[in-house]
Amino acid sequence: MNDSPSPTRVLFVTGRLAEFALRQVLDDLAPRAGIEAEVAVLPITVAALMTPAWIAKRLEPPPGVARIILPGYCRGDLAAIEAKAPGVPVEVGPEDLRDLPRWFGHERAGGRPDDYGAYDVAILAEINLAPRLPRAELLRQARDFAAQGADLIDLGCEPGVCWAEVGDAVRALRDEGLRVSIDSFDPDEVARAVAAGAELVLSVNAGNRDAAKGWGAEVVVLPDQPGTLEGLDATVEALDAAGVRFRIDPILEPIGFGFAASLGRYLEVRRRYPDAAMMMGVGNLTELTDVDSAGVNTLLMGFCQEQRIHSVLTTAVINWARSSVRELDLARRLVRHAVVNRVLPKRVEPGLVMLRDPKLARFGPENLAELQRRIRDPNWRIFAEDGLVYALNGAHLLSGPDPFVLFDRMGVADASHAFYLGYEMMKARTALTLGKAYRQDQSLSWGFLTEPETSHRLRRGRVGGEAPAGGAAPPADPTPEEDDRA
Repeated sequence: MNDSPSPTRVLFVTGRLAEFALRQVLDDLAPRAGIEAEVAVLPITVAALMTPAWIAKRLEPPPGVARIILPGYCRGDLAAIEAKAPGVPVEVGPEDLRDLPRWFGHERAGGRPDDYGAYDVAILAEINLAPRLPRAELLRQARDFAAQGADLIDLGCEPGVCWAEVGDAVRALRDEGLRVSIDSFDPDEVARAVAAGAELVLSVNAGNRDAAKGWGAEVVVLPDQPGTLEGLDATVEALDAAGVRFRIDPILEPIGFGFAASLGRYLEVRRRYPDAAMMMGVGNLTELTDVDSAGVNTLLMGFCQEQRIHSVLTTAVINWARSSVRELDLARRLVRHAVVNRVLPKRVEPGLVMLRDPKLARFGPENLAELQRRIRDPNWRIFAEDGLVYALNGAHLLSGPDPFVLFDRMGVADASHAFYLGYEMMKARTALTLGKAYRQDQSLSWGFLTEPETSHRLRRGRVGGEAPAGGAAPPADPTPEEDDRA
């Protein structure tokens, strides 16, 4: 006798063109998701053209259905459909049917838990050469850093030049509700900044530790000689005896100038001072290495998390590191999740995966050929798989690695249509080059840097106009009523 519960019956609504691809996805998804999938194929070729009112006139939900999933491009009030099946939830699915496994939470094991996002590493974002900036620009940069996740705004001063307006600058930032640190070895400059509200001083060693006793602020302790720990213990002892709060930064060195040894000094300081607050300035690696900064920031943040280094200082000057604050904000959540839960920092934070996508869904040549056989209209659908750009409509199935050659074979004369297809094929070629997923009429994914893209047909005020995994050119799209009569 089998007492296991019956799988939940879920009704998926689609059009004639998407039926084949949808059933393939559901054949794999249904047993993993514990559902019994049923497909309602309505009398329309392109599912994206459906509206809730149009669906309600034609859909007859079978008895026992527990959920109804509509095509992802369906827009409007769902009340008319809900009235056809009282008490049954009606939902709009993902825009690309290949995303259904992710949408049902079965693309991967594990995933992001409900409590994901906690962190215990503070980010100090340095405004470089702050005394040279007009006040409005200083405030703009500070607001931007705070919006990206910075906890403190660090004012980087100029060595050898006393900033007469440092107090006014600190007060202006404090009036914005921002926390401020001051980066200077000039005791007078620091004293005026602290009096105006700066709460942390970068930095202190033998040269200014006596002055630090009267500031009334927390300080960052550095060794007297970069590349060593010389003088560090004496400064720590003096500040501790005076009751001055401090955090220790052994100084991260660039690659080729003692990088590995400098990491060892952080380990040594943690051994000497098991409970001391510590800080790492990560800019010596991100700003001074020819590589996009996200991976470097994540790796360093992982080191900090494991060693309980609970503050990092970053700059965002050079172009490849200009998003460092946001990268560190995402990375501190990821690495804490990994360290606290003893799990790999993998398949949890898509915002940090920018260059290549984690997974590439594909139809394959056979399925694209079957899709082309089902198309009855002249609108082009664009796909990108296995090094080739595909273009298909009711009359053609074209493919090749070069969008220019492919376009010549398509015979498109209308200028606006040609521009649209050229734009889409260039996105497709970019996706192939970098190993990214391409979906027609949608943005390529660049992690947290992704810019939302208004679809071509929605920009023209259309309700729909594409194949389920890629858009047909809007100028020739039929309305649902026209398609229904065909």
